[in-house]
Amino acid sequence: MNEKRQAELGITPRELEILELIANGLSNREIAEKLFVSENTVKTHSSRLFDKLSARRRTQAVQLGKELGLIP
Repeated sequence: MNEKRQAELGITPRELEILELIANGLSNREIAEKLFVSENTVKTHSSRLFDKLSARRRTQAVQLGKELGLIP
C-alpha cells in the first residue's frame, strides 16, 4: 500500500477501508452493516473519497485506487 500517496491525497483510514470493501464488491448497505455505521455515513465517506480521487463512479474509484497503489 502506498501510504505516501494516501497522505498526499488526504485519504483517511476509513475512506481507504471503504474503498477496499467497494473493490470487494460490497454494496453501500453491506459496507454499513460490516462497519456498524449507517448507509448515509458510507455514502458520505464514499463521496469524499471519490472527490479526492477525481472519480465519478465506484468502478473508476477502484481502478484509480489500484493504479495509485492504495489497494491491492
